[in-house]
Amino acid sequence: MTRLSVNLNKIALLRNSRALGIPSVVRAGAIALGAGARGLTVHPRPDERHIRPHDVYELAELIRSHPHVEYNIEGNPFENMLTYARKLRPHQCTLVPDDPAQFTSDHGWNLARDAQRLTPLIAELKSLGIRVSLFLDADAGNMDRVAETGADCVELYTEPYAKAFGTSTQNKVIAQFAAAASAARNAGLTVNAGHDLNQANLAPFLAAVKPVAEVSIGHALIADAVEWGLAATVRMYLIAIERGNGEGA
Repeated sequence: MTRLSVNLNKIALLRNSRALGIPSVVRAGAIALGAGARGLTVHPRPDERHIRPHDVYELAELIRSHPHVEYNIEGNPFENMLTYARKLRPHQCTLVPDDPAQFTSDHGWNLARDAQRLTPLIAELKSLGIRVSLFLDADAGNMDRVAETGADCVELYTEPYAKAFGTSTQNKVIAQFAAAASAARNAGLTVNAGHDLNQANLAPFLAAVKPVAEVSIGHALIADAVEWGLAATVRMYLIAIERGNGEGA
């Protein structure tokens, strides 16, 4: 079944609004894992607007006590990300082309421009035993270039799908994602997905784009947790994943 990796950035953002240390990012991670999440994701940025260095290290310690769970560190490898990777050797690093001042990730890598400088960094990460995923737009024509960099996976940037969901363009857009995922698999790559996936649009995405190894979900999941509680919300997303994977259909 598709893994659910819970992105904890928004928990850290709330905590950082006061100097009280609550809510606890590590405690939130433990609750998510206890409810059945198969991974935790953090995206530390240089300005420490949400996840801070101590969070990255403390969550690594939490993950060590859960041997069947994966740790995914996202970020721009040309900023501060490699420092964490070299010290912690997470299961996966997702390389994202975000500018330090960028509000949120909003596009994938331009491999025509960036592949040459990404390739040695990918080689270093893989030498440390880390799976490497590249954050990419749903462009089937890019997948052979991804394989040439040595990356293991792609994370399809799903905001365009989320925006199209429920509109007249939904079928056209989801077909683009399905084609990109198929091209990735044909190139020997694993397919992950993330950005603006939620309880409503997740199952239809997974039903159309198969197989997806992992979805990384933060903003919508944490927003739902305000209403339903974190553990209950994680279980709701796992049910959506089961529907999308055809389990219990």
